[in-house]
Amino acid sequence: QVQLVESGGTLVQPGGSLRVSCAASGFTFSGYFMSWVRQAPGEGLEWIAAVNGRGVTTYYVDSVKGRFTISRDNAKNTLYLQMNSLKPEDTALYYCARDRRPGNQWVAEFDYWGQGTQVTVSS
Repeated sequence: QVQLVESGGTLVQPGGSLRVSCAASGFTFSGYFMSWVRQAPGEGLEWIAAVNGRGVTTYYVDSVKGRFTISRDNAKNTLYLQMNSLKPEDTALYYCARDRRPGNQWVAEFDYWGQGTQVTVSS
């Protein structure tokens, strides 16, 4: 069955960096767009980044452009989010999510999610 397992979240100081990971299994990882979605305390879900199956095409929400980088290692079936210049407003539960349709057309609708990893930015 499809499984997505995030890891790497922790407490980090403002201005710091952190990389979170998502280990995927149970499907052909390289065949799908993958995304990171976050949920801040008391807020709704916010999509922040997506990458195509080959890891060549990426999309970002404006609030993280230039600070966050999404990437993937298809040999390891792993998705990454490198976060630099972190701000307190980046505090959230970070989820990885699979696009609901395979291929190279980004649907931006998700059918599988991980359990999330908590990132807290605070001094």
